[in-house]
Amino acid sequence: MSASPNPLRRNEASRRAILDAALQLCAEIGYSRLTIEAIAARAGVSKKTIYRWWPSKGAVVLEAVDDAATVADYPDTGNLATDLHKQLTAVIELLTPPGNSAVTGLIAEALHDNELAHGLRERLIQPRITAFRERMRKAQRDGQLAADADLDVALDLIYGPVYHRLVFHLGMPDPTQLQTLITHALRAFSPTSPAR
Repeated sequence: MSASPNPLRRNEASRRAILDAALQLCAEIGYSRLTIEAIAARAGVSKKTIYRWWPSKGAVVLEAVDDAATVADYPDTGNLATDLHKQLTAVIELLTPPGNSAVTGLIAEALHDNELAHGLRERLIQPRITAFRERMRKAQRDGQLAADADLDVALDLIYGPVYHRLVFHLGMPDPTQLQTLITHALRAFSPTSPAR
């Protein structure tokens, strides 16, 4: 009998109940107070079932967030500023309220759990950075961004302020502030007009 979790043996109904329970409990009591026991009780499964499939509470919540985070995918209406506003609004919803956000809890725990940090980066963050770059490349092809725009710098300029505000408890930007942020960030990468 293997001592490590085996995701191949999961029952889909139980898996879904566990992930839903983890997110519901995070929203109710916050990530820091969440326990495997509470998740098991809410999902109607045993602790042993959870530990058979996940090594820790962080791993359960990471999968639950990854499953739910499709709401933060990139739209493509043809207007980059509109698409970024919609996507960033979805990200902000995942981060609020900070004390009861599963994502915020994962970020905090990942600061001192290298395995969780690796999982968070590889499973949740990197795929979304890739999607961001793909959307920005399309904007370059469409002439909405300069062809030589540094997309890594664009990522930092667009998303950095949101996480800065989160970490220092400055409150998330409202829709108008968010629009201003996007406008200023994109201005740095707008295509230059041809010289006359």
